[in-house]
Amino acid sequence: MKNKLKVGVLGAGHLGKIHLRLLNQSERYELVGFYDPNQEQAQKVVAEFGYTYFDNMDKLIEAVEVVDIVTPTLSHYECAKKAIAAKRHIFIEKPITSTVEEAEEIYRLLEANHLKGQVGHVERFNPAFLAAKSSIENPMFIEVHRLAEFNPRGTDVSVVLDLMIHDIDVLLSVVHSPVKHIEASGVAVISKSPDITNARIEFENGCVANLTASRISMKNMRKSRFFQRDAYISVDFLEKKVEVVRMKDAPEHPNEYDMILQNAEGEHKQIYFEYPEVQPSNAILDELETFADAIEDNTTPVVTFLQGTEALRVAREINSLVNEHLSQLANKYSNS
Repeated sequence: MKNKLKVGVLGAGHLGKIHLRLLNQSERYELVGFYDPNQEQAQKVVAEFGYTYFDNMDKLIEAVEVVDIVTPTLSHYECAKKAIAAKRHIFIEKPITSTVEEAEEIYRLLEANHLKGQVGHVERFNPAFLAAKSSIENPMFIEVHRLAEFNPRGTDVSVVLDLMIHDIDVLLSVVHSPVKHIEASGVAVISKSPDITNARIEFENGCVANLTASRISMKNMRKSRFFQRDAYISVDFLEKKVEVVRMKDAPEHPNEYDMILQNAEGEHKQIYFEYPEVQPSNAILDELETFADAIEDNTTPVVTFLQGTEALRVAREINSLVNEHLSQLANKYSNS
C-alpha cells in the first residue's frame, strides 16, 4: 500500500468543505488541517466536522506535502506562489488563476522547482465522460449546453469562468487542434457580469464547437453532443448517461429489425445504438487521488497546468468578446 501524502486545504467555503470531507476519508491522503482567513467560518467547520484549523497559512503549508487551493480565484496566484516557495505540490481549483499571465508564471515556478500541479477541471473525471471518451475519436461538430439555476455563490465571476470553462477544458482535451477563431455574445440579467453566454469556437482542423452557458435557467442541464464521421456521441454529465449512435454500410440482406437509412447519394447505412456502461464514482475524490498517483509515481497529472492555462486563455478571450458585445449594446441603446 502506498504512503499517505500529508495534505492541507486552503479555503473552507462550499467546495472547500467537500474537499476536506473527501481528503479526510481518502486512503491516499492524511488530512493535516485547513486554513481560512474567515475565522468565524473556520470555527464553524471545526465545530461541525472536527478538522484541525491553522490560523496561519504559512504554518499549514510547512506542515504538509500537498497544498489543495480551494480559495476564491483572485487569491489562487498568491496561495500557489507561497506553496511553491515552500516546495509543495499543488492542486488548484478552476479557473487556475485570474489571468493567463499568472497561470503561466505558476507553471514556470512549478517546472523550475520540479513540483507537480493539477487543476480541478472535475468534468474530466465525470463517469459519463470517462465512459464516452474512447468513442470520441475525431469530432467535427460539438454542441454543448450547460444550464444552471441561479446561485449567488458563483456570481463573483462571469458565467464563462464559472460554468463554461468546464466545457472548454473538455473540448480542448478531445479536439487535438489549435483554436483558430472565436465568436461570442452574452447578456447580464441578474448579475453585473454576464449570466448567459454563447460561444462558437473554430479549430484549425475544421472542427466547430457551439457552447451555451447560463446560470439563470429554470432547470439544470449539462449535455454535450459530439458529431464525427459515422458516429454521434451524446454525454449527459448531469444524469451520468451516454448514448452512441453509429452508422455502417447496410448488409445486403437486412432483417426486419435492422434500422436502415438511405442518404442523398443513394447509399444505404445501418444505424445501431450503444449504451456504454457508466461506472459510479465520485469525480472530485477521483481527481484528488489521481493527483496523489502522479506525485507518487512521478507521472503527468491528468489535468496539467498547461491545459488549465489553455482553458483559461480561451475563456478569457470569450469573456472579452462578450464584454465587447455588451458594450456595443449599451452604446446602441444610449444613443437611441
